[in-house]
Amino acid sequence: MAKPDDNLWQTLRQEVTEVARLEPALASYFHIAVLSHDSLESALSYALASLLGSEVVSPLALFQVMEHGFAADSQISERMRRDLLAHYQRDPACDRHYIPLLYFKGFHALQAHRVAHWLWNHDRRSMALYLQSRVSEIFSVDIHPAARIGGGIMIDHATGLVIGETAVIEDDVSILHAVTLGGSGLEKGDRHPTIRQGVLISAGAKILGNITVGEGAKIGAGSLVVEPVPPHSTVAGVPARVVGGLLKTVPALDMDHGFNGENG
Repeated sequence: MAKPDDNLWQTLRQEVTEVARLEPALASYFHIAVLSHDSLESALSYALASLLGSEVVSPLALFQVMEHGFAADSQISERMRRDLLAHYQRDPACDRHYIPLLYFKGFHALQAHRVAHWLWNHDRRSMALYLQSRVSEIFSVDIHPAARIGGGIMIDHATGLVIGETAVIEDDVSILHAVTLGGSGLEKGDRHPTIRQGVLISAGAKILGNITVGEGAKIGAGSLVVEPVPPHSTVAGVPARVVGGLLKTVPALDMDHGFNGENG
């Protein structure tokens, strides 16, 4: 059941009630997808199960798996809510809170990963890998269940995103489509990047190997990053090199993809 002080869920329900009135053809969909549920977690479980269910695992069975994951680990819900607000606050195309819940596959893929990660860590790796496979098939987003991802993450557009097994993403990171956080092919064990808090990774960037992208850094579109990135710097190019001066803002939050910075 939703808590009485769950302001985000109440705001989302109010928005959906209004759009259902304005678009009667979708009223029944809005009812079954949102208004018939008693919590944001239930509505999200329904959305993910509807999109990812198959003949192998029915939508009903997947709904139960999703709900169990949310109920078992409160951190999943906390991070999910931060992700939803990240879309609302950073994406100019998202002017209502309900939009990521119903329509944004980057949000869907990340929340499915959060449940898959919980399954992976509780010896249900076959189900975790099944979810990874279905997310890759349906959303064109491939996130290994073992990858560790913080809260307040915005994955915009998402198509072509790849995140490897030992990758780590800290809080408040923004990532665009066709980004790879992959291995170099030369390493074993811990072989994927660590992305610190506040980083912006622009479209098409490839970050490879066991390297760290420092806090508040910016990765230019189409860049190939194979060396560590200093905090609060901008890197761009193939291979990527530092451009401009030190950044005075948080790139993931202001979503400025330019290369201008001020010298520290």
